[in-house]
Amino acid sequence: MEKIEKVLTAGNSHATVNRDPHAQRGEFGVYDLKLTAPGVESLDYTGTEPHPRAEQLFAGAWSACYTTVFGMAAQLKNVTLPPDYSVDIQVNIGQTGAAWFLGAQFDIRVPGVEKEVVEKIAHLAHQICPYSKSVRGNIEIGTNIVTA
Repeated sequence: MEKIEKVLTAGNSHATVNRDPHAQRGEFGVYDLKLTAPGVESLDYTGTEPHPRAEQLFAGAWSACYTTVFGMAAQLKNVTLPPDYSVDIQVNIGQTGAAWFLGAQFDIRVPGVEKEVVEKIAHLAHQICPYSKSVRGNIEIGTNIVTA
C-alpha cells in the first residue's frame, strides 16, 4: 500500500445519529442530507459544498455506514455511547510520484468514554463496516480518537 505524498483534493463528512427529527440542520455546511441505515432512525450527513465531488460522496456514504456500525460495535462490547458521538471522515485523492491514490482520515468523537475503549470499538467497527472492508489493505487510513 502506497502512502500519499501530495494531497490534491479532499472530501469531508460529518455524521451523527439524529434522535430529534425537529433538530435544526445544516450548521456544518451547505450540503446536508438525511441518510438512513438499517435499524437507525436517521443519520445526518453534512458536506462542505453544494455540488459534492465523488470523494465527498464516498466520505458521506462511508461515514453514515461506519457511524451506524460503530454503534453496533459498542453494543457488542457492552458500552453505552453518549448521544452526541460522531464520526468525521476525510477522503483524500493524492499522488505519490506519477501514481494516484485514495486515503482516509477518521476523527471519532465519543465524549466521556475512555480512549482505549473507543479504540477497541473503532477497530471492531472497521472489521464489520462494508466500506472499511472494501478498502482494507488498499488505502492508507488514519484514526484520531477524541474523548473530551
